[in-house]
Amino acid sequence: MKTYCLDTSVATKWFSEHDESDLSKALSIRDEILEGRFTVIVPELFFYELANALRYNTGFTNKDVKDAVKSVLDMGFEIRKIESDIMEYAIDIAFKFNVSIYDAYFLALSQTINMPFITADYKFAERVKSFRGIVRLSEL
Repeated sequence: MKTYCLDTSVATKWFSEHDESDLSKALSIRDEILEGRFTVIVPELFFYELANALRYNTGFTNKDVKDAVKSVLDMGFEIRKIESDIMEYAIDIAFKFNVSIYDAYFLALSQTINMPFITADYKFAERVKSFRGIVRLSEL
């Protein structure tokens, strides 16, 4: 079975409007996960980022955010706690490529566990394009 590290930018699209770019690809990934065709590994940070992004979506109520986050929690992702060696690697990436620690942690995790990293954050992907295993949602 395939395993991927999934960026929050992909999951956020699952709750977006119909005009969202790459929405159909994001929904296809969600369906494949629900069908058990591949598994997902994420840092626990993923859920904080998702909740925060949805909280600032003007169309979402308090209950909507809670329901959305619960639905993703129920998908059975392998959730990794923050690890000091991965955090150090993320900090190195963040400084070297001028990106946030949040984004760098996902990449550092994927690199450390040697799993492809799927992202819809194309600005980030462009900055760190020298890393192996980065898969842009648009390329799926």
